[in-house]
Amino acid sequence: MAYVKIWIHGVWSTKYRSPILKPPVLEKICSHIRANARKKGIYIDRINGHEDHIHVLMLLKSEYSIAKQMQLLKGESAHWANETNLVKGGLEWGVKYFAASVSKDKLDIVRRYIDNQQVHHQKQSFVEEYANFLGNIGYEDVDFE
Repeated sequence: MAYVKIWIHGVWSTKYRSPILKPPVLEKICSHIRANARKKGIYIDRINGHEDHIHVLMLLKSEYSIAKQMQLLKGESAHWANETNLVKGGLEWGVKYFAASVSKDKLDIVRRYIDNQQVHHQKQSFVEEYANFLGNIGYEDVDFE
């Protein structure tokens, strides 16, 4: 058995950043992603989002790469949303995502950040937020859709 404890902050957007995740859709999709992750043995500490994107703080499961874990969460949730007609016109996630490891001493900062998405996005758009994330890890001028 492998012993792995790697915290990941993952972020992904709706396709074309369509603002379709308004309440109660956001709450339903977050609840479903959390339940699906639990079934797959993926621990989600926090999940929240805003009109056009999702943030998740999770542990990376030892059997999965980051790409596989993100695909399992994104792909299954879009399939479920479309099967249940959660969003008129359907839900598609953008192809790209952001993922970064989070050190133990930064967990509470990331938790507060995820919990306060509605307030945060009164001051900063998702495009600005995403550009900041990428800039902080050394990427500049990256188109995320």
